[in-house]
Amino acid sequence: MTELVEYLVKELVDSPESVSVTENGEVINVSVAKGDMGKIIGKQGRIAKSIRAIVKSVAAKQGKKCTVEILEVE
Repeated sequence: MTELVEYLVKELVDSPESVSVTENGEVINVSVAKGDMGKIIGKQGRIAKSIRAIVKSVAAKQGKKCTVEILEVE
């Protein structure tokens, strides 16, 4: 699941080398650079909602539950 999230996020940001994706149980933490936060969240959170919806649907097909948390790196 982390590979999917990492691929999606790296395609959206300007500095893909600063992207870090970790899995902690059912929670997938995504860390991006401060300048890329707006690109991951999107207008009114639409991109973040879309990423979460994709992950949720893939996890449901596998019989799992997953949530995505977006963290900011200073």
